[in-house]
This record gives sequence, C-alpha cells and structure tokens, in this order.
Amino acid sequence: MRRPVADPIVPGQESVWAYPRPPRIERTDLRVTIDFGGVRIVDTTDVVRVLETSHPPVYYLPIADFADGALTPGEGSSFCEFKGAARYLDVRGGDAVATAAGWNYPQPSAGYELLRDRIAIYAQPMDRCTVDGEVAVPQPGGFYGGWVTSWVVGPFKGGPGSFGW
Repeated sequence: MRRPVADPIVPGQESVWAYPRPPRIERTDLRVTIDFGGVRIVDTTDVVRVLETSHPPVYYLPIADFADGALTPGEGSSFCEFKGAARYLDVRGGDAVATAAGWNYPQPSAGYELLRDRIAIYAQPMDRCTVDGEVAVPQPGGFYGGWVTSWVVGPFKGGPGSFGW
C-alpha cells in the first residue's frame, strides 16, 4: 500500500508524517487533564509523549499523579516491537469503570525507559481529555491510543484503509 499524502500544515502545527519510526520519546511541559465518571482523575504537567509516523501523539502520565483508586490492574497484555511488553489497567472515576482503558510498560525496552511508572489512556471512553486546555479527540479506529489536537495533522493511522501504513 502506498503511503498517503500528508495533510498541509500551517505555522504551529506538526505533521504525523514528520514523526520517526521507530518512535521518538520526549518530555513536554504541556498540561494534560482527564475527567472520567464526572471527576478529574489526573491533572499534570509531568508529561512524556511518544511520536510515531502516522500516529497522533500518545501521552504518558505518571501513575502517581492519578487520583487514588483511579487505576487498577486490568486483563490482558500486548507487545510493542519498540517499547516492549505492556500491561492493561482499568480506569475508574466516580461510579464509572472503563476496562483496559490504560496501559503501561513496567519494564520498557532500551531507549524507552522514560515510560516506566507512566500510563497512557485511551481518550474514547473518558468524559474529557485535554492537552493545554484543548479537548483531544481519540485517534481513529479504537486500537491505537493517540490523541488528536488542532496542532497535529494527518492523515492518521487507524481509520478504514490505513492498516498497511
């Protein structure tokens, strides 16, 4: 399958087609919040993002910054050829529970050590996820965990016809 044509960018935007593969990991001071079940479960500026070709950024937040009881062990695991073995966590807020809505790498592969003790959350089941005050939209398709904001342009992997990208 041919690589799609990158959407045009304007000043202040990033193209996911300029992100590398293997993915790059970087610290950022962006403020990230997540609301779920009618309560704020995290509000932090201790953020690491993973940038990979064709994917919007995935934000990894310190497990310690989440509200007490917001994260519990979940069912399942997966493996990333770059980051290593992931475990899933259930996310709780108020009376709501989202099963396997978060994941982390307890023993990340070399080069991805910054992910240890951090978790990424799928935006779809949450009430609201923000990056620097902007509400993030889930990456298309439900499998990948990137968050789309106005300063990131695609097209994004995950939608129909993008499997081979």
